[in-house]
Amino acid sequence: MTVVSGTTPQTSSSSSSNTASSANKLANQQIAGNFQSFLQLLTTQLQNQNPLSPLDTNQFTQQLVQFAGIEQQMKGNASLASLVSIEQSVQSTQALGYVGHTVAIDGSTAQLTNTATWSLNAPTDASTTVTITSSTGATAYSGPFAVKAGMANFVWDGKGNDGSQWPPGSYKISVVGTDSTGASVPVSTQVQGVVGSVDLSASPPLLSIGGQNYTTNQIKRIVS
Repeated sequence: MTVVSGTTPQTSSSSSSNTASSANKLANQQIAGNFQSFLQLLTTQLQNQNPLSPLDTNQFTQQLVQFAGIEQQMKGNASLASLVSIEQSVQSTQALGYVGHTVAIDGSTAQLTNTATWSLNAPTDASTTVTITSSTGATAYSGPFAVKAGMANFVWDGKGNDGSQWPPGSYKISVVGTDSTGASVPVSTQVQGVVGSVDLSASPPLLSIGGQNYTTNQIKRIVS
């Protein structure tokens, strides 16, 4: 299911919760069945023991320890299910909070609408050559771009070197950088885009940005 513009995803949340609840219920039923069988066996032993030769004390103690262990396991499963449910709710709430915001994500492919924006991160000042290619591999633009140490935005207006306007779509950037001595400088790239919707049926939830899906831990920063 895809939720747009922050609409509360009751159906998908219920689906995830029901899946976790069903798995936990099945596990508890299995443990509860073993638990009841153990109680019946222990009760039968006590009722039918020979008064002249009662149940060995050590053996009885071991059985009581097993009894306590099964009980704790049942309680632990219930607590774990509760924690899983809380974590799923937190992830859903966090994901929905990104809807409508412009965010930056590690990557090199951005969507051109009116413009396409990439963030370039260099460890030192550098002179770079930026090359932008279309989804078919054709070179749309190539040119120099100076960057300072740190983060800098490169905004492309969609015009090629010959001045022609390229159509909207996916475009990939590649950046080659050198410092003042001519030594190579690594330049990492991030793409920016608006979170249009959230798929809460996935675990973890997926954010749709420019037609591609990302998890919340791939978000590097919120631009606006």
